[in-house]
Amino acid sequence: MSEIIPLEIKFDYAGAINTIFPALIKDEKELILVDCGYPGFLPLIRAASLEKGVNLDDLTKAIITHHDFDHIGSLAALKRIYPGISVLSSQEEERYINGMEKSLRLQQAEAIYDKLPDDQKAGAMSFHKMLEAIEKVSVDGLLKDGDCLPWCGGMEIVATPGHMPGHISIYLKEHKTLISGDALVVENNHLAIANPQYTLDLAEAKRSIGKLLNYDIERVICYHGGVFANNVKVSLEELIEI
Repeated sequence: MSEIIPLEIKFDYAGAINTIFPALIKDEKELILVDCGYPGFLPLIRAASLEKGVNLDDLTKAIITHHDFDHIGSLAALKRIYPGISVLSSQEEERYINGMEKSLRLQQAEAIYDKLPDDQKAGAMSFHKMLEAIEKVSVDGLLKDGDCLPWCGGMEIVATPGHMPGHISIYLKEHKTLISGDALVVENNHLAIANPQYTLDLAEAKRSIGKLLNYDIERVICYHGGVFANNVKVSLEELIEI
């Protein structure tokens, strides 16, 4: 019997309470973590897992939807503590996770730096340094669009580029559930496209949302916003019409 467990990680960011929702997928043989938070978040993830009755000592795999710092920030720490786990990502994202190429988010930040007002440059430079400090991790296995994996009742990898070129989501047919990473977010109790400022190709992001209409989805677990289960198909259709 398989189970999907959204983890609710609350934290203070610039004086405001924020929340992210990594997800655990488990069955009798596998325990898979999808995305792993900002740098230093591993204790929060472990605590949230224990609250759900899950011990990360049983972790077998980590799937990374894309290489943004809030999704891979604790990946190196996770691998150090649990060296036996397999790290999986798309081929497009691997080069940024393992450090062979500079983070696209850092490239984006550097490209706009000279255009910023002087009073914003110090903060921008701190952001650059934070991105540069993200530890690199080797990827053990590559995932591609349409891969059907036997773990946890069966899961399908869905390429959902836009936010990042190699972004992937995970569809679990048995549960009619999509783990969307940043392909979708929940804002004000509605599905939305992740912050356009941080979506590298908005048109591609909308095409990815249109592709999701091919799946029987009753529930979406968004990394930002949590669980959405209110007439998903209609919400997706509305998004691609915006």
